[in-house]
Amino acid sequence: MTHTTPFPQGFLWGGATAANQLEGAYAEGGKGLSIQDVMPHGIMGAPTEEPTPDNLKLAGIDFYHRYAEDIALFAEMGFKTFRLSIAWSRIFPNGDEETPNEEGLAFYDRVFDECAKHGIEPLVTISHYETPLHLARTYDGWSDRRLIGFYERYVRTLFARYGSKVKYWLTFNEINSVLHAPLLSGGIWTPKDQLSTQNLYQACHHELVASALATKIGHEMMPEARIGCMVIAMPTYPLTPNPDDIIKVMKADHDNYFFTDIHARGVYPGYKLREFREAGIELDITDEDREILSHTVDFISFSYYMSICETADPARMAKGEGNIMGGVPNPTLPSSEWGWQIDPQGLRFILNQLWDRFGLPLFIVENGLGAKDQLVEVDGELTVLDDYRIDYLREHLIQIGEAVKDGVEVMGYTSWGPIDLVSASTAQMSKRYGFIYVDRNDDGTGTLARYRKKSFGWYADVIESNGASLSAAE
Repeated sequence: MTHTTPFPQGFLWGGATAANQLEGAYAEGGKGLSIQDVMPHGIMGAPTEEPTPDNLKLAGIDFYHRYAEDIALFAEMGFKTFRLSIAWSRIFPNGDEETPNEEGLAFYDRVFDECAKHGIEPLVTISHYETPLHLARTYDGWSDRRLIGFYERYVRTLFARYGSKVKYWLTFNEINSVLHAPLLSGGIWTPKDQLSTQNLYQACHHELVASALATKIGHEMMPEARIGCMVIAMPTYPLTPNPDDIIKVMKADHDNYFFTDIHARGVYPGYKLREFREAGIELDITDEDREILSHTVDFISFSYYMSICETADPARMAKGEGNIMGGVPNPTLPSSEWGWQIDPQGLRFILNQLWDRFGLPLFIVENGLGAKDQLVEVDGELTVLDDYRIDYLREHLIQIGEAVKDGVEVMGYTSWGPIDLVSASTAQMSKRYGFIYVDRNDDGTGTLARYRKKSFGWYADVIESNGASLSAAE
């Protein structure tokens, strides 16, 4: 029986990672410290003064030394693209130097050359939750306008060095998360409970200007490149049909769409200007800023892990477990082991919402299931029988296919993360996402050996068939 597929030819199948969760070698090759090197407890934990032995990210999964082995495994699955981030502090160890660190630049040359050897297109995130620590402590991160200039120097260096090797670029990872995690997303050293709303939105503005400036420079230096933004996609449903709940959803959507509106339309949306007026917020926005913001992205990329509900009823506002973006649990949905609600149809919904709103190509660059995996022996080989992960991914990929049938232009899909990484939210190894098991434990022990999980072969079949295998009979 022949199975058809809605996925277009040239669809970019692959996987997504971040340097701070993957590379290790935090003090090798001339690298400076990043905020992640002093965040041993994940997203919501307090930073430490110096790196501590319990920070699993310091060693990561040793991709820095094992990149050739890992990229070969990705190629074995048939990856068309590999999303990775560049560690800013490998290129500019403090972030404000005049000249870059050649050892860091040479490392990513080797990584990109290895990708090219296997016919894998790099998808590069310029800044993925790893602001140089010096910029955080000395300038309070993106609170300071001077970071725009430091970031500009950084992106010009990357574009000049890798412009012939990298076609797809993302300016910032999940930029809309800065409202909820200012240190992680904005390198803002001031504790969140001491940060004024005025200063937080001024930091957002600086990041948005820097992002648009990178887009402008990228189009000038690399005319063939495609540059996108990257946001958390969070479909929001009303908990009840009460109109107050509907308005609460609208306001939550405004918070989520604010960054994408500026990236895609080039101006501040009216709803945000009203919010600023009524809150007495007056941002420092120059005429030059406004011109820079007019340089809009070529595509919109996003992470999708869950949907949320909103309600105006104070008695029902209990926050969903494990969700930094707020919201309340949906009583109709199951949850993962970490309390993230599982909603495959929400992915089709948000794809349609984004397409209808912006009309720009879309790229799902993070989606996956964190779970506790167990190595077992099958036919003399160690593996993980992760049918739960296969089920999760299959249901989400089917919904992407439905969105394509709806007329949505989808460029590709990179699962998070194709190989087990240190979790960003909890800083654990035991919260595993990969098709490849890495022998490393939460206490830092393990051989770092790699093992193919059952999902490894399943995803290879999906890619080889361009998604046709998703509709095949079990």
